[in-house]
Amino acid sequence: MVRKKSQSGLTVVELLVGLIAGSVVMYAAMSLYISQHKQIIVQEQIADMQSNIRAATEVIARAVRNAGYNILGGLSAIETHNSNPDTIVITYDSGKLVNVRLEQAMPQTSSDLNCQDHDLSALPENASVYIYDTLANVGEFFLASRTMTAPSRIRPANPLSRIYPAGSIIISMNRVRFFIDRSISEHANLMLQSFGSNPEVFAENIIDLNFRYFMADGSIVTQTSTPENIRMVEIDVVGRTDLSDDDFITDYRARNFTLRVKVRNLDL
Repeated sequence: MVRKKSQSGLTVVELLVGLIAGSVVMYAAMSLYISQHKQIIVQEQIADMQSNIRAATEVIARAVRNAGYNILGGLSAIETHNSNPDTIVITYDSGKLVNVRLEQAMPQTSSDLNCQDHDLSALPENASVYIYDTLANVGEFFLASRTMTAPSRIRPANPLSRIYPAGSIIISMNRVRFFIDRSISEHANLMLQSFGSNPEVFAENIIDLNFRYFMADGSIVTQTSTPENIRMVEIDVVGRTDLSDDDFITDYRARNFTLRVKVRNLDL
């Protein structure tokens, strides 16, 4: 008796079913990978955004804590602007000059400031300086284009508005402004501007900035003409992710960070 050899194998239908099943598994695996990869990117974006917001808030808070330190008559420690987004201007002594005075009266408004025997070594070029006439109760900001230590002299970048007498106080004063630039709608930025300088991008993708001021009488305002009565400032910074998220309700993820800071130099 002759046995026939087995001819069992895969039919075309079975092969197609196998290919389809394999494709489904591969598609599911790829979809899972893409979804997880996208989630990782989103979480990294959120982490970067939150870090950016906190860092920006802390720098503003540091300036607020220093507001009013060793400022002279006629200067406001804090200028408030409820401009939606808000703007704040903060003024304080940087501490780079200690007990510096004008030793000789200025011959003319463009003259160097003679500060003989005073230490000017910590004052860099193009620093913001404030000179104050204690008798006339008047002063002004200027930029020091050059500082000389032997003898001690400060050269203003531009002529001053008046001739200052001997004994006028000279302070290295910081005057900084924080505001939001929305001129590029896709990427609003937190801007920092020091006196005499152009605004610079301090933190990217900061879309809103708001302040509330807690006053000595217990009131809470968003703007005041009596900044000397401010006792605490609430800073609220809103940021967003750098990349858009098509799966989110809005185009971008956004977070805010709020911090209250006591103004320690105005309640003295």
